[in-house]
Amino acid sequence: MVVVSGDLLMVALGYHGAGFHGSQIQRDVRTVQGELTEALSDLGWWSDGCLEISSRTDAGVSVRMNLAAISLSESVLSNVGEATFVRALNDHLPGDLVTWRAQRVTGESIVRFASSRTYLYRCEMIPKWPQEFDHDLFVAACTAFVGKHDFSNFCRLEANRIPLRTVDSVEPWLDTSGRIVGISVTAESFLWNQIRRIASAIHRVILSEISVADIVSALANPEVPVDHGRAPADGLILWSLNHPDFQHHIDSPPLAEGFSLPPAGSRAHKRWLNLARMENSTLLEHEWIKLNQGGE
Repeated sequence: MVVVSGDLLMVALGYHGAGFHGSQIQRDVRTVQGELTEALSDLGWWSDGCLEISSRTDAGVSVRMNLAAISLSESVLSNVGEATFVRALNDHLPGDLVTWRAQRVTGESIVRFASSRTYLYRCEMIPKWPQEFDHDLFVAACTAFVGKHDFSNFCRLEANRIPLRTVDSVEPWLDTSGRIVGISVTAESFLWNQIRRIASAIHRVILSEISVADIVSALANPEVPVDHGRAPADGLILWSLNHPDFQHHIDSPPLAEGFSLPPAGSRAHKRWLNLARMENSTLLEHEWIKLNQGGE
């Protein structure tokens, strides 16, 4: 946790997940925290313990909006405005990582304590995703996850982390034609791999491999181990965070524009994944351009 006596900057950032081994610093691999550390060092603004990222993301997971708390000296805070800070930091960051807003907050603000987080998962990127399926069944599977549950069977359990979570919503993510391309999931906090396991279970429901009742049972009986699979990381996007100390209007999930229809057949689907990744990246780039221009 970043602990400072004065003010600090809370910074909104985004990145393409393909080039990073997650957000948190790791030895000998490229991470978001590592790139931010290097950029702050190049600018002469780095000090030990000055950086904390709100939401941890795994390798391959892309982000439209995450938050970082950066403790800076009073001289930097006084002489460098928020907009100038964003421009200067971006000048020292690689092309697949961008900051798009900064806001001065008090040192008592805790960046990890977001009031809600929204993730998108492009379910079409799961192997064997069907072109046709029962939309009502899809919605029923989504609804089963809403509310307070023990998600032991839908996460990778970590020591000292309670698996109880309250999911505010799980809704279909649509394209401009009304086609379901994935899910939008909102909660205050998530467990490791939780959304990827939720997406996998929904996939299995629409394939009739399991029922909605099986999901309900796995949630109601966490002491009975059940594994309904884990969807690939590259379909996941951290879309937005709502933090009480950061002024940002949280948009509803976008209608996916220009998303191609996945082909039938495993070989064709594997090739199509390259196109789907580019489409996801294009969506993020359009968002960052809009946010940098203040056009949200």
